[in-house]
Amino acid sequence: MDPVRVVEGRAIPFGRKNVDTDLIIPARWLKTISREGLGAGAFETVRAEPGNLFDQPEFAGAPILIAGDNFGCGSSREHAAWALLDTGIRAVIAPSFSDIFAGNAFKNGILTVALPQDAVDRLMAVAASDPISIDLEHQTVTTPFQDRFTFTIDPFRRHCLLEGLDEVGLTLARGDAIAAYEQRLSVQQPWVARGTGSGLAA
Repeated sequence: MDPVRVVEGRAIPFGRKNVDTDLIIPARWLKTISREGLGAGAFETVRAEPGNLFDQPEFAGAPILIAGDNFGCGSSREHAAWALLDTGIRAVIAPSFSDIFAGNAFKNGILTVALPQDAVDRLMAVAASDPISIDLEHQTVTTPFQDRFTFTIDPFRRHCLLEGLDEVGLTLARGDAIAAYEQRLSVQQPWVARGTGSGLAA
């Protein structure tokens, strides 16, 4: 997982409330277990609307999405996070998020930033023409117009995102401790070590 420290650039001022995971990635795209290629189906029904923001040239490759309350509600499909990543989105700003979506986003290296509605409204206005910057280390969102909004984030999630640690990475980081435990176990409980991977020892 790539570290997330600063996410900056154009932000798509979507703003829609109660965006569920089926809107983010329709069910017909869920036949794959690959994380790649789902961007083509991201917000498919929204993209069918005339003048939608997602296909406007100025927002091509935008790394930030601004949404409304309860973003990511609905089913628990992790494909929604995969689809966002595949479009280049690394952070979503909204007043609130579904807990399951926020968890899936975190596990896939997407930063979710919860801000009050008035701050989101201001960022929506700025995003129509100017870039936005999110600094995870200092937990701030800023604009070229001296706007500065602070946000809170779970310290563990912050650490993992800053260091680019997913569940595999966290396990590998504890490699020495795991090896020491296994060595200690082989001495203290050798019958367990002998039986590992081959059933009960004779």
